Amino acid sequence: MYKAVGSRGSRVSRVLWMLEELGQPYEFVEVKLRSPEAYALNPSGKVPILIEGDLKITDSAAICVYLADKHADKGMGANPGLAGRAEIDSWMHFAQSELEAPLWNKLRHRFLLPKEVRVDVGPAAAYDFASEVTALDRRLGDRPFALGDRFSAVDVILGDIGGWARGGRFPIESERVDAYFERVLTRPARARAQANGGSFK
Repeated sequence: MYKAVGSRGSRVSRVLWMLEELGQPYEFVEVKLRSPEAYALNPSGKVPILIEGDLKITDSAAICVYLADKHADKGMGANPGLAGRAEIDSWMHFAQSELEAPLWNKLRHRFLLPKEVRVDVGPAAAYDFASEVTALDRRLGDRPFALGDRFSAVDVILGDIGGWARGGRFPIESERVDAYFERVLTRPARARAQANGGSFK
């Protein structure tokens, strides 16, 4: 059985969602960011962490890709061949390095950084996020999901970011992107993941 380690409301929500989509049994182990328990599993003290036997995997995107590859029969991984791998990697890098970055920057300055170094990044974060929503609109085109007609690990990551943006009241000025977020965020597997620890208490 998998162990999904993290704190409620963190990126562990993506791992739980992915496991629910795959129909895999798991245990959610609640551990706070940069706690002694987290440092014992990850040198950075960050969560989430997926544990499978002696294997420990960090970073939500890496975990989701690993799970998609391991359970390839579920059809949530890359399209075939080297080009398919490059495609899913490109999507994952875009999701975390570009689409999520403004949200993370605002969160850090609002709650996580020492008070003496916090600044108001709200307007800049909103501007950057709007630009990345425009990019996501172009990348999606008319496809229902990131990789085409099927839901994949990419949609778990993108969808979770969309849920975060909605929770933070970031405007989503694209009907196509907003409809995409609605499509993925209303999946039953996400609701199950949230009930099992993938959301704030």
